[in-house]
Amino acid sequence: MAEVTVKELAGIIGTDVDKLVSQLKDAGIDAAKAGDVVTDEQKSVLLGFLKKNHGEVETSEPKRITLKRKQKSTLKISGSHGRNKTVNVEVRKKRTYVKRSDLVAKEQEERDRVDAIKVAEEAAIKAAEDKVAADIAAVEAEKVAAEQAEKESVEATANAAKAVEDAEKDAVVKAKAAEEAQQALINAQADASVEDKAKTEKPAKDTNRKKKKKGRKQDQELHSPRPAKKRTRIKPTATPSALQHEFSKPTEPVIKEVAIPETIAIGELASKMSVKAAEVIKVMMGMGVMATINQIIDQETATLVVEEMGHKAIIADRSDIEQAVLGESQTKADSVDSVHRAPVVTIMGHVDHGKTSLLDYIRKSTVASGEAGGITQHIGAYHVETDKGEITFLDTPGHAAFTAMRARGANATDIVILVVAADDGVMPQTVEAVQHSKAAGVPMIIAVNKMDKEQADPDRVKNELSTHEVIPEEWGGEYQFVHVSAETGEGIPDLLEAIILQAEILELTAKVDCPAEGVVIEARLDKGRGAIATVLVQRGTLKRGGILLAGEYYGRVRGMLNENGDTVEEAGPSIPVEVLGLSGVPKAGDEAAVVSDERKAREVALYRHNRERDLKLAHQQKTKLENMFATMEAGDISTLNLIIKADVQGSVEALIESLVKLSTDEVQVKVVSSGVGGIAETDANLAAASNATLIGFNVRADASARRAIDNQAVELHYYSIIYDVVDDVKASLSGMLAPEIRQEIVGLAEVRDVFKSPKIGAIAGCMVTEGVVKRNNPIRVLRDNVVIYEGELESLRRFKDDANEVRNGMECGIGVKNYNDVRVGDQIEVFEIVEVKRTLD
Repeated sequence: MAEVTVKELAGIIGTDVDKLVSQLKDAGIDAAKAGDVVTDEQKSVLLGFLKKNHGEVETSEPKRITLKRKQKSTLKISGSHGRNKTVNVEVRKKRTYVKRSDLVAKEQEERDRVDAIKVAEEAAIKAAEDKVAADIAAVEAEKVAAEQAEKESVEATANAAKAVEDAEKDAVVKAKAAEEAQQALINAQADASVEDKAKTEKPAKDTNRKKKKKGRKQDQELHSPRPAKKRTRIKPTATPSALQHEFSKPTEPVIKEVAIPETIAIGELASKMSVKAAEVIKVMMGMGVMATINQIIDQETATLVVEEMGHKAIIADRSDIEQAVLGESQTKADSVDSVHRAPVVTIMGHVDHGKTSLLDYIRKSTVASGEAGGITQHIGAYHVETDKGEITFLDTPGHAAFTAMRARGANATDIVILVVAADDGVMPQTVEAVQHSKAAGVPMIIAVNKMDKEQADPDRVKNELSTHEVIPEEWGGEYQFVHVSAETGEGIPDLLEAIILQAEILELTAKVDCPAEGVVIEARLDKGRGAIATVLVQRGTLKRGGILLAGEYYGRVRGMLNENGDTVEEAGPSIPVEVLGLSGVPKAGDEAAVVSDERKAREVALYRHNRERDLKLAHQQKTKLENMFATMEAGDISTLNLIIKADVQGSVEALIESLVKLSTDEVQVKVVSSGVGGIAETDANLAAASNATLIGFNVRADASARRAIDNQAVELHYYSIIYDVVDDVKASLSGMLAPEIRQEIVGLAEVRDVFKSPKIGAIAGCMVTEGVVKRNNPIRVLRDNVVIYEGELESLRRFKDDANEVRNGMECGIGVKNYNDVRVGDQIEVFEIVEVKRTLD
């Protein structure tokens, strides 16, 4: 409202000017004349003053406001005979606004009322629950009292029944005594009848007939002194409570100690806890594991289930029968004296550093030339008689794939010879061999080989090994360094002397006259002779004809061969032999022991086989759900399926470990099957069914397998060097990788002017500043070096002619498809999409 004078304000509100002036003064407003101006702020002050005088709060606001609106309009309607009618339309609108604070207050009151009702209901429910609990307690008390009374009644009835039974026993005793008395009377009467017969015959007959009749009558009376129907037996009154058993439900939970083996079925676990299998399955479902009654679970899962159900889990270590069988040989060994034995020496080092050649010179043979590529593919065990004494050598592979073999060689040996080439120095597998030796706690002798070469630098070897805490003796350390040459034989006697010296320090002994124990160094499957295991005897004597238990397999030793292929009848400690006669190919590293009973050996082998199978199944079941979620998260993963067959078990392990390591997040290697021996028809069928590639390492396919491979178009590869296998599989995986998509900029044009075309729209007059602008390539529009649009060209012209490309330094007209906001100074970037082949490197 505009400013007004005092006089005008008095006329508006309908009051006297003098009265209004006095009210303004009372309100503290300086307006003494009728012509003074009153502002809007002063009006607000006056209004608040008047409200305060009338008892109203100054800041009070209306709680509800009603707005009324009225709108008039004229509507023309065409009538009959071409006449138009005019209708006046009046629209009235009424809208009421309610103060929000009042609504909030009402809502708060409603919530408070609902809360009060809820509290009252909860109190009523709690009171009802308390009453029900009290009633239940009263019923339980009555039940306990009734059970106590019933128990007392049962005891009283039992006492009465016992008294009746005692009375019956006394009656039986008395009846038996009466029968004996009657029998004596009958015998006396029979004697009297005989005397009467002697006096007269006829009267005797009559008398005898009467006596017999009388005797029969008396006998009948004696045997049944009282009628059977008159015998009464006091029977206890049977009550329903007397027919019930006295077992009562335990008042406290029974906690059992449950022995858990490495694997156990759900049903067996439930039986050990004396609960139903459904209860165990329910608990496992609560833990997030779906299981069935016959499913095998591992030890860890079973322990969690037992503890969840309130029992105590006891971890079972090994089977009792296995302990009993292996304990017999231990008992026999304890009673035998120990004798000196030859040292077991493992030769370790990097690939192609001369390990096998060094051993060849010592053995005066040529093993290295027989290995594929001159590289050792499996562990070789040799027993050598030297001038210094007998020594057993284990030659391990130096390739990176044979880590597990080197670890087994270090654990089964007494001394490690670390071969380092003087011209090559310390390499990765050299460091790994040092770590294996230190982890096994085996003393180490360093043989610096290839000293006959001009590039030989033994000091470099010492410096590099010292960084790995292998300090020479001449530098104050504890390791012997011997300079040797496998070609000329330089330093070989010194190396043998160092070995014998170290063996004397170790004081190596073993028991001989006891069942043999050892370790499987290597195993393979021969087509003519079956399973062959290379066993290093560590204690006792292995004899031909004994029952040998090796891992999951057993058998009678049908033959033993030394490293030269000669047949031997027995092998003592530290002697490696090839054993024939096992039921299968054991794993390299398995313990081998001679047992006395073939039946027990079969039981232990079956137990180990089932345990290994159950462990595998349990692990697969445990990881199945995890693999499913991982696959869902990772999306589609390309898989290369392989079936690996090799000549020895160690090569199979090395191949699997090397190839599985090649897997990535996008491609992975899956070994469908592996084994020792030639490729059979079943392997070809499995490869066809699983879309797998067959890999034969030092083995070949037989005739039936070759026919199946040709008919089913299975891919088959033969190898003799592990390098080639790894390289070919890596190349196959690289081909399975999705190509990398790259964007390469091929041209850049700067907008100099913009023209409008009625057909196309905005045409950018451009100057090509870099590269080539091609019509069919995708483009980006950049403004201040920021991408504002990405699309494709609609037209490209050079003067008035269409052009496929415009080169650097030339002008052109560019029309951008579906985009007309091109401005002067923008840049048009032309690029192309290129697919780049990826590799695993």
